[in-house]
Amino acid sequence: MAVYDYQAIGSDGKRTSGVITADSPRAARKELRLRQLSPLDVTESRKGLKKDSVTGHDQHLSGGDLVVATRQLALLVKSGMPVEEAIGSVAAEAEKPATRKVFMGVRSSITDGYSVSESLNGAPRAFPAFYRAVVSSGQSSGRLDEVLERLAAHLEKSRKMKNKILSALIYPIVLSVIALFVVTLLMIFVVPAIVEQFDTLGQDLPWLTDAVIAISEFLRRWGVVVLLGLIAGIWGLRRLFKTKPAAEARDRFILSLPVIGKLSRGVSAAAFARTFATLSASGAPVPECLGAARNAMRNTVFRKATSNVRRRVEEGSSLARAMRAEEVFPPILLHMVASGERGGDLAGMMGRGADYLEDEFDNATTIALGLLEPLMIVFLAGIVALIVLSIMLPILQINTLAIG
Repeated sequence: MAVYDYQAIGSDGKRTSGVITADSPRAARKELRLRQLSPLDVTESRKGLKKDSVTGHDQHLSGGDLVVATRQLALLVKSGMPVEEAIGSVAAEAEKPATRKVFMGVRSSITDGYSVSESLNGAPRAFPAFYRAVVSSGQSSGRLDEVLERLAAHLEKSRKMKNKILSALIYPIVLSVIALFVVTLLMIFVVPAIVEQFDTLGQDLPWLTDAVIAISEFLRRWGVVVLLGLIAGIWGLRRLFKTKPAAEARDRFILSLPVIGKLSRGVSAAAFARTFATLSASGAPVPECLGAARNAMRNTVFRKATSNVRRRVEEGSSLARAMRAEEVFPPILLHMVASGERGGDLAGMMGRGADYLEDEFDNATTIALGLLEPLMIVFLAGIVALIVLSIMLPILQINTLAIG
């Protein structure tokens, strides 16, 4: 399967151009005629795909690549282009080989007679379960163009939320690493070089100086061991937290923290509401929406709670009552769900709830970062000041003795 650029005359007599996928130029011309286009020129695209591009198409796609490709696909389908050709165009325009392989593999499956959702199921690493569920719902309801547009908007908002979380974490982590690096250099190289001058004086050093010297000696002797121990500890914790009980205990502890717990609860609830709203608006039943929402969250406490909510809903309970029984969802979301059920607009109220929770998280992280920056600077300056003071005290002591 190759990609061809074509120029043709439409049934209205207007000249048009575009991209088409076919096995050969002859097949491409035949396909154009079936679309009531008179081909003028068909040439292999410079962005064409290699013959092996339709194999091994189950490759992982980054969040950004999936967002861009989905937005392009939504726009092409919305404009009236057939899904098969739209997917081929997305593949042809893709810059990364992995993206081209994935979408050409999907295109090839569709030409073999499979539906769009079945073709996406052939690449589970590229398309998450939620993604495939939304497309399947759109295809079943006959509103694939609307569903793809809604899915693209969902992916963009989800990626924006993830970027907010990363931006909130990067600054304190980088500043902490720099502070630790600077203090370690001072303790290992600077302090011992200066303290050597005090050993020849035979004077009793202040307790602060003795403490700094002891820490410096410990780091020089055992620093490598401590570093290896930290690496081993982090590796061990990561292995431990892959087990379900440990991961649930960790997430439950995070949710119990005063400020961080509230932020984590808001992030998980926003992901739940956004995913539910997108799938519900596509026509999916509530249990299917809950299953997709469960897969969209990383917090194991929320995942377990969502599974329990789904079980209660399948047993006949209302969604608001089932969510309230778990005691993990924010009250504002519970009120919106209850209102949505009463008014028959559950998807709309879930979407508004997600918007509110995301805005609340954005405001909270902005305030927290505004407070954290000066606090960390003061803390770092305090540590450096203690080290400098431990060096200056013996010097001042010597000067006092000399004057006396």
